[in-house]
Amino acid sequence: MILIVGLGNPGEKYEKTRHNIGFRIVDRLRNDLNLVDFVFDKKSNSFLSKNNNALIAKPNNYMNSSGSAIHSLIQYYKIKRGNQIIIHDDIDLPLGKIRISKNQGSAGLKGVESIIKELKTKNFIRIRVGIQPKTEKLKKVEEFVLKKFNKEEEKTIGEVVEKAAIAAVMILKEGLEKTMNKFNN
Repeated sequence: MILIVGLGNPGEKYEKTRHNIGFRIVDRLRNDLNLVDFVFDKKSNSFLSKNNNALIAKPNNYMNSSGSAIHSLIQYYKIKRGNQIIIHDDIDLPLGKIRISKNQGSAGLKGVESIIKELKTKNFIRIRVGIQPKTEKLKKVEEFVLKKFNKEEEKTIGEVVEKAAIAAVMILKEGLEKTMNKFNN
């Protein structure tokens, strides 16, 4: 079984913010894989949807402390190390770009730092989705990631949500290397 986690912050307030792109992508992925609706799981404090091959999760704690939910899911479902795909926003990538990587550091993203700390490894796949503004100079990154996309950006985000979901499915079906070759160009 593979664990696919979209990172974000719980609650309506954060629903369409830049930091919640991971949630949007796993929502799309759940639909693409024809999985059941998300159901809340108390043990992991996450919303889950699954089939025999994949477990999709949206941790219900804030992104910066998502590692504990992921650790709990790995232990409970006995998911092998390295069989995790973490999907999240990346301020260092241009808006709409995606990068797929494995076994890399957090690059300062606190949610990924939390995962590395809890799992005691960097051995997981990441689908990083660019949210960097085209023109705006960032003064306060923490405020920026909690803002919603404007109408022009939303069009790009709609396309990248689809693209990232396709990439996740391709990882499942064709493997990491082939998917990285296609999407990291």
